[in-house]
Amino acid sequence: MSIRNNAGINGYNVRSFLLTLLMHFGTLSVNAADAIRSIDDIDWGVAGGGGGFPVGVRTQLIATDKSTQGITYYAWFPEGSYFDMHWHSFDEYAVVLQGNVFLNLAGKELSLEAGAYVEISGKVNHAWNVPAGKNGSSNDVILLVRRAGPADFHFVE
Repeated sequence: MSIRNNAGINGYNVRSFLLTLLMHFGTLSVNAADAIRSIDDIDWGVAGGGGGFPVGVRTQLIATDKSTQGITYYAWFPEGSYFDMHWHSFDEYAVVLQGNVFLNLAGKELSLEAGAYVEISGKVNHAWNVPAGKNGSSNDVILLVRRAGPADFHFVE
């Protein structure tokens, strides 16, 4: 498990993170015409959730690594949502791009804000909790997520 929290995130830091992932896990092909240049360019999927997943969650797939079947995607969690305790077979890497979120990682409660980076080892229980905004402001959370293998979800009862 590794945690880095850098409240001063900017486009350069996110690009550095992606380049590090690409160098570590292989190449992901993204056409220039398909490039997402800002959060405003994300074509969010239909709101889903329930059954352990946060109600209202939306995602946008960026790419799938052909050798590992690991995916890279954006995830949008509305304020007040909760992602039940679960684990994945493969490691997960996430950067908080927007908002504040609590991550329960193997029983330890972490507060993450925009710019935070977390590595979650495979088979480690974790849950995401998005608090409501303060003083009337919104706290929708956007994560950039990378998986080291095929995405799977094993909910803990």
